[in-house]
Amino acid sequence: MTINIQYVHIGNSDAMNEYVEEKLKNLHKKYEWIIKAEVHFEVEHNDKLKGKICKMELSVPGPRIFASSNEDNYEEAVKNTIKDLEIQLKKRKQVFNNYH
Repeated sequence: MTINIQYVHIGNSDAMNEYVEEKLKNLHKKYEWIIKAEVHFEVEHNDKLKGKICKMELSVPGPRIFASSNEDNYEEAVKNTIKDLEIQLKKRKQVFNNYH
């Protein structure tokens, strides 16, 4: 699985890169058919409460899977985004199992 991490209008973070890669590798262990992950970090300055946005798009067989979260810190945004992706991956896996 290829992982591409981009930071939009914020500085890169090696610690955040490692955190995201670890989370995605754990996801890849369960779903080996994930081909690529695109990760985008953004900050929403107008959002007083949250504003730390994580968007992830997974290339998998069939349509791509996308999720995003807006939280008060990036770690929480990553966790929630991965949870959403995992729900979609479970559904996709059930569709695969119906065809085999």
